[in-house]
Amino acid sequence: MISFILCFIILICGYLFYGKVVDNIMSPDDRETPAVAINDGVDYVVMPQWKLFLVQLLNIAGLGPIFGALSGAAWGPVVFLWITFGTVFAGAVHDYFAGMLSERNNGASISEVTGIYLGDAMKNVMRVFSVILLIMVGTVFAVGPAGLLKTLLINSGVSADSIFTSPVFWLAIIITYYFIATFISVDKIIGKIYPIFGICLIIMAVGVAFGTLTNGQLIPVTLDDAGKAVVAQADTVTKSAIPEIWNNLSNNHPKGTPIWSFMFITVACGAISGFHATQSPLMARCLKSERQGRFVFYGAMVAEGIIALIWAAAGCTFFKGEDLLALGGGGATTVYAICTTTMGKVGTILAMLGVVACPITSGDTAFRSARLTIADWFKLDMGNWKTRLILCIPVLGVGAFLGFGNTLGFIDYQVIWRYFSWSNQTLAMIVLWAGAMYLVQNKRNYWICVVPATFMSAVSITYFVMAPECLGMIPALTNNTLVAYPVGIIAAIAFLAIFLTKAKKAEAA
Repeated sequence: MISFILCFIILICGYLFYGKVVDNIMSPDDRETPAVAINDGVDYVVMPQWKLFLVQLLNIAGLGPIFGALSGAAWGPVVFLWITFGTVFAGAVHDYFAGMLSERNNGASISEVTGIYLGDAMKNVMRVFSVILLIMVGTVFAVGPAGLLKTLLINSGVSADSIFTSPVFWLAIIITYYFIATFISVDKIIGKIYPIFGICLIIMAVGVAFGTLTNGQLIPVTLDDAGKAVVAQADTVTKSAIPEIWNNLSNNHPKGTPIWSFMFITVACGAISGFHATQSPLMARCLKSERQGRFVFYGAMVAEGIIALIWAAAGCTFFKGEDLLALGGGGATTVYAICTTTMGKVGTILAMLGVVACPITSGDTAFRSARLTIADWFKLDMGNWKTRLILCIPVLGVGAFLGFGNTLGFIDYQVIWRYFSWSNQTLAMIVLWAGAMYLVQNKRNYWICVVPATFMSAVSITYFVMAPECLGMIPALTNNTLVAYPVGIIAAIAFLAIFLTKAKKAEAA
């Protein structure tokens, strides 16, 4: 419990102190923002700071800080360290620069921003990469809530044969909502309902945290008649406290899966996420002043880190590692069991609705960002409703195909999630390098971006070499740390050397 509280305090102090250092290096000023200069009434709309923060939090806080953190808990409380220091020194820095660089380039999408600082070749790579990632994110954040709603209703007594417990039914409703939210003005739905959901998300996290600290107990997991892991009723309550980091510094993963780099990729949004770079420009187009950037971008990521820390602590407290793994890590069943234990029936309904709203409010902005990325790519006027409609149909169509494909059983959700996680962290790596190059060009301390960029380069390349869904599909490379670790380190050093060479030339010019 002590290590959990210390990590919580570090996250708060990270925003108050390191966030201020990052903000001072960026040096926000009183220049006219895109929301004021362009203000098209669709994507460029001035919004108050409190609303910007809550919308940004809902944009970025999808299933990642909940499902990802719970899955990361399989490694034990060592995951607290990655969530805490990853958030302060990497994730929040990444989100801040993604938002502020977009703001200083007329609210451009992250692919266009990357191209400005890393060249046209990288811009084209990022255009394709971003659109694919965003559609995968939208799909993941449509399928997940549909499953959560099914679990919530069945456990509330609704018949399993009812249409209301069919994930296909809920998926159709969610996709329809996504289409509407992607098409209309940002302040019509997103600006109005997100603050409400944001408050629900915060209340939910507080409830889970309080329940974990005061009512920690092991939740038993058994196998049903079909051999599937299910949460069981306990005859007696076995008390459990949040485990301490210093007592669990070894790899506690039941399968011995390496911490480096699988844990970093699995936690994803709870520490750093390239998906956030695609979302930050949405709010960069709504800032009234640059000085709002630290609170909106850096602050929202710290808030997400706190949410991830709470869910990771809950996972470590309520489940044994092997049981958590048997349930699939983060998932509807795991979330429901934790909510029921920590908050009872009323709290469970509120919490589950919050967990449902959380991914939905990231899924709709994922598709919206995909639409805007394509629009920036081909210089299309988004003030024209016909043009928006032409883009919305194929973008949502692909997402619907993947979503219904998973629900009907011919596309594996877990495969989509794993590809999402790796591409997510790779995009974050690229954005951090772009932020570092911006700082070089403006003769400022670029190490605040270079260090996390180098670290994430090693993580991403290492994972790509040995993960089963990447090069690890080759048997000789599957989880082969003897090959993957050196390759990842060498690649990161090479990226750093290339950057420092370019930085030296830029400083001499």
